[in-house]
Amino acid sequence: MTNSASSNREQIQQALDWAVAEVAVPGIVAEVRDADGTWFGSAGAADLVSGLPRQEGEHVHVGSAGKAFTAATVLQLEAEGRLSIEDTVERWLPGALNVNGYDGNKITIRHLLSNTSGLFVTGLAPELSSRYATRSTFAEHRFDTWTLDELLELTVSQPPIHEPGTAFAYSNGGFYLAGMIIEKVTGNTYAEEVARTIVQPLGLTHTYVRPADETGYPEPHPKGYSSLFLKDGADPAAVTADNWESMFEEPGLPPLDVTEYNSSWAYAAGNVISTTGEMLRVFNAFASGSLLPPAQHREMWTMLSTEGGNWMPHATYGLGVFELDRAVTGGVHLRGIGGSMQGSHLAAVGTPDGEQTIVVHTNTEFKTWKVLFKALEAEFGIPPVQGL
Repeated sequence: MTNSASSNREQIQQALDWAVAEVAVPGIVAEVRDADGTWFGSAGAADLVSGLPRQEGEHVHVGSAGKAFTAATVLQLEAEGRLSIEDTVERWLPGALNVNGYDGNKITIRHLLSNTSGLFVTGLAPELSSRYATRSTFAEHRFDTWTLDELLELTVSQPPIHEPGTAFAYSNGGFYLAGMIIEKVTGNTYAEEVARTIVQPLGLTHTYVRPADETGYPEPHPKGYSSLFLKDGADPAAVTADNWESMFEEPGLPPLDVTEYNSSWAYAAGNVISTTGEMLRVFNAFASGSLLPPAQHREMWTMLSTEGGNWMPHATYGLGVFELDRAVTGGVHLRGIGGSMQGSHLAAVGTPDGEQTIVVHTNTEFKTWKVLFKALEAEFGIPPVQGL
C-alpha cells in the first residue's frame, strides 16, 4: 500500500462528486482494488433524461486503452516465435507504406506500438474529422462503417512528421497497421486474436473487440454524451495538434446523446468494450507481468519520453501503456492505460505489483486531466498535481 489510509473511499467519492458538479461530467464511476478489498463508487447519471444513476457492471467503451490490448497481442505472438517487434512493416505488409514519403523498410512494429513511427496524428486527419466534426455531420455519418482499406488509406493520407524512432507523436494509424499485421501473421481476425491471447486467458466474460457493424452495447450500460464538436463553420482541415482546443464549441451547449454510433474507425487503436471490474483484471495482468512472458513484459514497459508530443502531461509511454513521472507522484510508481472518444473516457492506473488499482470512467469524453488526477490523489495519497 502507498498510504496508511489505504484507499480513502470518502476522498475518492468527493473527487467523483467534484467531477459532476464542477466539470459537468454527466456520470462517473470508480472501481478500486487494494489491500482493503474492492470498492465501487459513482456520481451523476447514466441517463440525463431519466436520471438513472450509474451502476456497477456497466459495459463501456475503453477507447485507446484498447491500444494496450493490441500491444499485448503482438507481444504474445512474439513470444510464440511468430514475429518480432523489430520486424519492419514492409516484411508483413509489403507496399503498404510506399506512399506519401513513408518507407516501410524503416518503420518497425516497435515504432508502431510506441507511437514513434513518424506517422502523422491520424485522429486529426480531415478525412476522418470532417465526418464527425459538427453535430450535423455527426448525425449524417454516425453509422458509417470503416473498412481496413479505408483505414490504411487514412493512415498514409498525410506525409511523415519525423524520422522513425526520433520522436513521439500519438497516432492511431500505427495501431491500425499493428492490427493488420496481427491478421496477416495469424490468418485470424484481430478480434479473434485478442480473444485468444487476452480475453480467454484472463477468464473475461464481458470484454470483447467491438464488431465493425455493432453500434450499441450489452445491458447494462450508461448513455454516452458528447460535446466534442467543432464550432459551426470551422474547417476540420485547419485543426492542428496545437490549435484544436480553440476550434471546438463553446462550453455551455447541452451534450449530444452519442450512445448509438459506429466506432469501426477505432479498430486496433481502441475499439474494445469492457466493464470497470474486468478492466481492473486486465490492467493488473498487464502491469504485474502475469499475462506475458518476462521478456515481452519488459518490452511493454520500456518507457520513452513523450515530450513535445501534445499528449498526457507528466507521463512516459511504452507499448500501448504509460507511466507517471514520479516527480509529480511523490515517488509512487504508477502505471496506466487509458483513452477517450466521443461519449466515453476510461483510465486504469495502479502499482506495478497489481495490488492497488483504480479504474475511472466517465460517460463523456476527456474534459480535463484534473478528473483523473484528483481520483489518483485520493487513492494513492500522491500530492496535488499542479498546472493541469
